[in-house]
Amino acid sequence: MSDSTVDAFAPAQLGPITLRNRIIKSATFEGMMPKGAVTPELINFHRQLAAGGVGLTTVAYCAISMGGRVNANSLVFREELIADLLPLTEAVHGEGGKISAQIGHAGLVAQAQSKKYPSMAPTARFSAPAMGWVKAATPRQLDEVAAEFQRAARVAIAAGFDAIEVHLGHNYLLSSFLSPNLNKRTDEFGGSIENRSRFPRRVLEAVREVIGDQPVALLAKFNMADGVDKGLWLEDSLAVAKLIEADGHIDALELTGGSSVLNGMYFFRGDVPMREFAATQKPFIRPGFMLFGSKIFPKYPYEELFFLPFARQFRAALDMPLVLLGGINDRASIETAMDEGFEFVAMARALLREPDLIAHYASGSRNSGLCVHCNKCLPTIYSGTHCVLVTPT
Repeated sequence: MSDSTVDAFAPAQLGPITLRNRIIKSATFEGMMPKGAVTPELINFHRQLAAGGVGLTTVAYCAISMGGRVNANSLVFREELIADLLPLTEAVHGEGGKISAQIGHAGLVAQAQSKKYPSMAPTARFSAPAMGWVKAATPRQLDEVAAEFQRAARVAIAAGFDAIEVHLGHNYLLSSFLSPNLNKRTDEFGGSIENRSRFPRRVLEAVREVIGDQPVALLAKFNMADGVDKGLWLEDSLAVAKLIEADGHIDALELTGGSSVLNGMYFFRGDVPMREFAATQKPFIRPGFMLFGSKIFPKYPYEELFFLPFARQFRAALDMPLVLLGGINDRASIETAMDEGFEFVAMARALLREPDLIAHYASGSRNSGLCVHCNKCLPTIYSGTHCVLVTPT
């Protein structure tokens, strides 16, 4: 048992809302929204997590527009979805939990279906997920994206979400603007750290403007490092985080890393189920996937708290609340995070294996999760995200 003076399982304040504990279920694409529909399976997924004791569960990935979807089955936060979302938020509230909507624009992560609704990037380039060329966003398009973020935020608030998480990670659109590897612009949105962070920070300001003084928390999921050559790394990401803190628009920063475009395992760690991944692809793609998939999904050994060494740099440099994620499977890891000064922790795979794990930790009946870090849950995002050792209910 830790000697930390902070009890991770006691109520905690996140901006204007109170969570029953300091554990957040981080966003993992649920794969339960056929053609962008809210389903009973999606509702039950988050209801189970709330019933299992998490303080805040996060719905992923909520696109701000049709062109901003990851794939054709992404939720798009438009006004007509509000009525369908209300039973989802009510189900979580009924179990005593809070619920967050992760909103974002996929950018280079958008898959091939985006050709019907073109995606965009800071700089024109080939995108493997899109299987084609993605054009550079014009200043006018960026104005439209900022407005779409505001619309999505209004939808989230009207649908009863307690928090909004803006996706500034994994080389989605906003993250790609921060990356020197992906952003080669020569206008006011490229070059210096100030310029590369200009648009993401503008979006945070725009969403904060919509929230105003309403009791809704605002978080940002933020890349510490892209995990690719010439990508964003600590010396730049720390500088950007300081600018975000100085702006004063967010209530907490959730620290992550990796690239869904170029390095999809950096933010997972553990085994790489290549055959299972290949089986989810179309037959003509599978041979190439088996040959070249390791370039996009390199193997990193699993270790508890694998992002902690990077995250410590942010804790030392910032005063704002920080959310630590990455390899949190044991109660001791949660307590270590508290000891090191992080206000919250975020978990994903361990909770896919055991949605009630936090209740066990809080009661003291268990101190370790059953997740074995095989990552075979990752390919299930196409059929309903779940641990393969557990039958979905």
